[in-house]
Amino acid sequence: MDSLTQLTFGAACGEAVLGKKVGGKALLWGAVLGTLPDLDVFIPLGGPVNDFVYHRGFSHSLLLLALLAPLAAWLITKVHPSTQRYYWRWLLLSFLVLQAGVLLDLLTIYGTQIFWPFDTTPHAIPILFIIDPLFTLPILSGVLAALVLKRDTPTGHRLNTIGLTISLVYLVWAFGAAEFVERRVTAKLARQNVSYSQLICSPAPFNTLLWRVLGVEQDRYFETYFSIFDGETPLSVAYYPRNLALMADLAAHPPVVKLQWFTRGYNAFATVGPYVVMTDLRMGSEPDYVFRFRVARLEGSRPTPIDDERVKTTMDWRRLTHVWTRIWNPRPQSR
Repeated sequence: MDSLTQLTFGAACGEAVLGKKVGGKALLWGAVLGTLPDLDVFIPLGGPVNDFVYHRGFSHSLLLLALLAPLAAWLITKVHPSTQRYYWRWLLLSFLVLQAGVLLDLLTIYGTQIFWPFDTTPHAIPILFIIDPLFTLPILSGVLAALVLKRDTPTGHRLNTIGLTISLVYLVWAFGAAEFVERRVTAKLARQNVSYSQLICSPAPFNTLLWRVLGVEQDRYFETYFSIFDGETPLSVAYYPRNLALMADLAAHPPVVKLQWFTRGYNAFATVGPYVVMTDLRMGSEPDYVFRFRVARLEGSRPTPIDDERVKTTMDWRRLTHVWTRIWNPRPQSR
């Protein structure tokens, strides 16, 4: 999830666990612990591709964070000696925030190595877009209420609990929506004789009503959208080339190998000027993708491996109006 969500979720958990006992300190340390795992973005890992594929690696290990929780609780009681008698509550707060924050990241499309170091597979259960206002706003509202309202009344604490509960109920909805969408989409694709070897459904930006569907079959992939209000309308499926021939001389090139592993096959190649660019198809939509990397330079018609370099992508935010239109209209006008 985005940094604001992780910070506020940690603060809300801190208030729920220890807010009545230690006041604003619980909010503060919950926010710090909620942000902590994502600080790995400031660690240079050896290049753009390494920074991409190893983000949410060791710093998101459930095992390492479980071992870190007692240390965090001990440190907090050293900073605030008057709260020493609440050590076990601090331990619960630390464990809960660190573990839950990583599990929130697991619920987005990116990929999180929660079982590192025993299993470095980037796992993902994509039921939330990385920024989802309907998940974040109730938590944020509760945290602000706890901060603003006087400590001599329980109202702020109660509003924080209510906000946290609403967001957790929304998670339950998102799990149900994901299951519903997968069943309906696979059934529709079967009726339309759309074949694929891999398929993934993930929420479109900022909501869980519209879902992006990405399918891969050999040297092509397709994209379509499904709204939970679509009914029996057939899916509008658009196909695009993966250009795997460009990979022929690059199969052993380390950035390509790492991207193949991290994207789990949801990738494509293209020539952009004199360069071969490799794209992670999971994050973005046609024609705008967030993670694209130059991996080779064309020498004549043959690609020569180069040091990887991330391609800066300019997003056309006007396309987001498509999301709102498509939610309600199964046959929208082309973007």
